[in-house]
Amino acid sequence: MALVTPGLGLIVWMTIAFLVVWIGLGKFAWPAILETIKEREENIANALKSAENAKAEMEKLQSDNERILKEAREERDVILKEAKEIKDKLIADAEGQAKEKAAKIVAEANANIQTEKAAAMAEIKSHVAALSVEIAEKILKSELADDKKQKELVDNLLNDIKLN
Repeated sequence: MALVTPGLGLIVWMTIAFLVVWIGLGKFAWPAILETIKEREENIANALKSAENAKAEMEKLQSDNERILKEAREERDVILKEAKEIKDKLIADAEGQAKEKAAKIVAEANANIQTEKAAAMAEIKSHVAALSVEIAEKILKSELADDKKQKELVDNLLNDIKLN
């Protein structure tokens, strides 16, 4: 049992050594350890605050991104609507111009037809008059070939003049 129970001197010296180590640690090591733990707690707290700030910033950025996307979609819709209106207006203008041009071409064609018709009628009248004169000339030549017929014609003409 002597191995299990220490002597009184050993207990005293061990107590003194323990107190020296305890006082040395309390005076020199514990303040440094406590300061390091305090700094570590502050760093963890700062990291948590930074993480919360980053999370809040990310939420803000996400809401800004959603707002910007919404505005971009609205702007795109407005641009598409304006483009469609412009397209419809251009098509309507083009149709109107085409109709005006077609009407103008038809009017010009009608005018040309009337002009050509009038010219053709004048030419036909001229030919008919020339043919009539030729026919009358030939008839008069054949009818007035002898003197007796010429005298009868002159007498008839004179009688017609007196009757009027």
